[in-house]
Amino acid sequence: MNSLIDLGVSFALNLAVVIVIIRFIYYPQQRDKDYVFTFVAFSTIIFFVIGLMNNTELGIGVGFGLFAIFSILRYRTDTVPIREMTYLFVLIALAVVNSLLFQWQAYVQFALVNVAVIAILYVLERGWGFHYMTRKVITYERIDLIRPENEALLLADLQARTGLPIERVEIGKINFLRDSAEIVVYYDPRALNTTQVSYAINVRSAAEADV
Repeated sequence: MNSLIDLGVSFALNLAVVIVIIRFIYYPQQRDKDYVFTFVAFSTIIFFVIGLMNNTELGIGVGFGLFAIFSILRYRTDTVPIREMTYLFVLIALAVVNSLLFQWQAYVQFALVNVAVIAILYVLERGWGFHYMTRKVITYERIDLIRPENEALLLADLQARTGLPIERVEIGKINFLRDSAEIVVYYDPRALNTTQVSYAINVRSAAEADV
């Protein structure tokens, strides 16, 4: 009975940490709910798998081997962005650490590790003195505006079409046969309002679906 209660308490604490990271650190910056299910599901299953392996004395090496397999898993139907892959890795690793520390009754270390991870992620997401830019690749048909002297007109046209606060652009491949060019646009996501954030997420989802 005590082991069951300990398992429930440790799972609740781990889930609480996961919710804090996702809801109050990840989501306010990304405004993207597509990966919330993945984060919570992976963290939950890894937590229980590591706990089961430790209880049945299968060896910690086997547990970390499984953890490594999950951590490098890539979805075949969709490319996971680097930031989301980082969060997935952090949450998987945290589930492993939390499961082991709670079973070892290392409660102080349990608290310190979780507080440290939450604090570091919070500081990093708030910029930490850096100015982060988000980039998008756009296929653009008005190649007359990609000339250096028309940069101001190009920025104005892209901002009017996308609704994004674009700060700079880079010209990629140019296709004169189709009168189009690939343009990389950079904008500050913190300058977006709620409507623009939803629009940006929809644009990104549509672009990833096309790929």
